[in-house]
Amino acid sequence: MPSMAQSHNPKGKISFNHNNKPNFARRQKILEQRKSLPIASVEKRLIEEVQKHDILIIVGETGSGKTTQIPQFLFNAGFCRDGKSIGITQPRRVAAVTVAKRVAEECGVELGQKVGYSIRFEDVTSSSTRIKYMTDGLLLREALLDPFLSKYSVIIVDEAHERTVHTDVLLGLLKKVQKVRSKNVEDHTLVGRKRASNGTILEKENTDPGVSVLKQYQGRKLPPLKLIIMSASLDARVFSEYLGGARAVHIQGRQFPVDIFYTVDPQTDYLDSAIVTIFQVIHSNEASGDILVFLTGQEEIESVEKQIQENLKQLREEDRKMITVPIFSSLPSEQQMRVFAPAPPGFRKVILATNIAETSVTIPGIKYVIDPGVVKARSYDPVRGMESLVVVPTSKAQALQRSGRAGREGPGKCFRLYPESEFEKLEDSTKPEIKRCNLSNVILQLKALGVDDVFGFDFIEKPSRAAIKKSVEELILLGALTDDCKLSDPVGCQMARLPLDPIYSKALILASQFNCLEEMLIVVAMLSVDSIFYEPRENQIRRHVEQMGLCISSCGDDTLQFRRCLAAAFFLNAALKQPDGKYRALASGEVVSIHPSSVLFRTKADCIIFNEFVKTSDKYIRNVTIIDGFWLTELAPHYYAKEE
Repeated sequence: MPSMAQSHNPKGKISFNHNNKPNFARRQKILEQRKSLPIASVEKRLIEEVQKHDILIIVGETGSGKTTQIPQFLFNAGFCRDGKSIGITQPRRVAAVTVAKRVAEECGVELGQKVGYSIRFEDVTSSSTRIKYMTDGLLLREALLDPFLSKYSVIIVDEAHERTVHTDVLLGLLKKVQKVRSKNVEDHTLVGRKRASNGTILEKENTDPGVSVLKQYQGRKLPPLKLIIMSASLDARVFSEYLGGARAVHIQGRQFPVDIFYTVDPQTDYLDSAIVTIFQVIHSNEASGDILVFLTGQEEIESVEKQIQENLKQLREEDRKMITVPIFSSLPSEQQMRVFAPAPPGFRKVILATNIAETSVTIPGIKYVIDPGVVKARSYDPVRGMESLVVVPTSKAQALQRSGRAGREGPGKCFRLYPESEFEKLEDSTKPEIKRCNLSNVILQLKALGVDDVFGFDFIEKPSRAAIKKSVEELILLGALTDDCKLSDPVGCQMARLPLDPIYSKALILASQFNCLEEMLIVVAMLSVDSIFYEPRENQIRRHVEQMGLCISSCGDDTLQFRRCLAAAFFLNAALKQPDGKYRALASGEVVSIHPSSVLFRTKADCIIFNEFVKTSDKYIRNVTIIDGFWLTELAPHYYAKEE
């Protein structure tokens, strides 16, 4: 049992039938909750600030109500006149979905009408939607078709402090869009292209931005775009400086005191320490209240959940009143919703979560937080083309966000499974994702948006030149860019239209030529979704390729043809067997092993292609297919010389 030393912080559809008592009571409760939010008292001031400033930074602690209430304030103040909408971006899908559902309920409307959401492969909006929640990547894709984002009067970038790669790119784009619209579109510096439905450029000579948008206005002025950046981080300086000294306003949160407990000694097994803390420290000794446990990923969550169930069997029946609820990004959104349901009467809910629960979603009922002080982070080495997924210490900012989840509804407690001295050694903030990921998709989107000088793009923090160069080279090899780094026509335009990694987009385009698009759709869908054990409401990638005019056909039992198509698309991910049984990745020269989870783990084929190259305890390749090495020189002669 970890010894603890104490330290304190310094500080759906609503019916309006009044005869329906349950619905009326629910409505009244919602109104009371809205009035009690800290942000409710500053509604008038906020509206005045937005009216006076085209760019505004709003800093509000988690729980202040900014995500749900500010869009409603703006709507009520008339910012959606003339059919314009308020767009709110979220870094995570679960946040976009849950917040949209809550706001629709608060407004007393059916989801998808006045209030809706749009995430990858799922659009719950209509022509009447005026408050639209979406992922930041989704808004970037909208900008491909409408470079001026002309249907929006206000764009709110929420959770900006998380600094996801899409958020950083979006900030750069919005900064330029806002500037152009504030100049009444006289300055055509934002470049866009008019495209046919299949993605090809129709008018080469007419590459001014938003051609179709400008024609709609026929000399009239585009209304200015109000841009609001919302952050839970108290340090708004980096955003203010980036946006030309934009004004920042602070909203007081509703944070109850949280007692922080540290272990006396370092813990060698934080999973075991978490189990002990759940049962021996909290469940046996503390008052009722739900527990939030931060873990690094699905594997750990499932392991801890299993151990909790085993431990419960050892307790007396009256002490077994505990339910576990997992939440992680690859869990289908319907299952993620379970964390918001209250525990049965008399039961304690234990939520096992990744860092998805730090800021993106607010889960009611939490009184206790268990923080092991680690997070699984992805990093990318552009020189070796290798992505690493390793467990690293959290930042101080993350640790503070985690502990704050215990103080939302009353005084709480946070149990950090490391000594207090270790907290002082943590980095102040997390390294932005754009500095530790493969930029190929980012570069392709920027090129599709008409940004020719990707090296000079106005990032809030620039990624390394080597990372940009590597991604440009990769896109040229895939045929998305020409040798002079222009978006290729039609392949590059088509690839940019698909909401997929560039290599998957190229695989689909090639599959149309290899007469195996049916099979490739299945493979790409499986590689792209978070869970294959989930049936979406409609096969969405198919809809995209149909709109692009690609030939959907099947190769039947001809797996040879299908494997040749895979080799033609994934040629950059080829590996040759070495004398010791390991493999050499041809593009990087790295010596790797097939991941033990692969069905080909014990198969020693001479040549293979793979989907993922990751580093955990060792260097592994995953999602592997056997190919003939001679296909590489035939299908990718621009990359592989025949003597190889």
